[in-house]
Amino acid sequence: MNPIGLRSCYDEGKRCAETLFFDYRRQHRIRIKVARIFNTYGPRMHPNDGRVVSNFIVQALLSRPIGIHGDGLQSRAFCYVDDLIDGLVRLMKSEDDVTGPINLGNPAEFTVLELAQMIIELTGSRSRVVHLPRPADDPHQRRPDISRAKKHLGWAAKTPLGEGLRKTIGYFEELLRDNSVKAMLSE
Repeated sequence: MNPIGLRSCYDEGKRCAETLFFDYRRQHRIRIKVARIFNTYGPRMHPNDGRVVSNFIVQALLSRPIGIHGDGLQSRAFCYVDDLIDGLVRLMKSEDDVTGPINLGNPAEFTVLELAQMIIELTGSRSRVVHLPRPADDPHQRRPDISRAKKHLGWAAKTPLGEGLRKTIGYFEELLRDNSVKAMLSE
């Protein structure tokens, strides 16, 4: 981790919040639960939120080039929102001594290029992949270790990427029927 890199405020902010939670627990005996959420996607995402899944789906549905940073071989693990919610509910209902941090995500890895190709196929798009410069501090791999979630919560993500993408694409197809949404995405 680079403590002064482009992503450092994001990374350090999460670590600071976790530290404060555990300090309050120790000092005030407050019940806490700490979840670490990994790359969640699904219906109701904002079409312009800057996340890779929503970006690629919108680009594919609008027949725009799909921009991949670098060679696209960096891997990510994508968790469908319903699976995440199930994990969060289980964590909140867990015994007081299960504080976390508990990683919640789907450990099935895909390269960013595989994700783009899957979205192009599922949308029937004629979009092509274009390669953009890779941002500094962009991790090569993001994959959660969910062993604590399995052990303490009996939880693991169940939704395969293709199934979750189909539901998410359906949401975006409906959303993009609204001309005001299309106009916002053209700005």
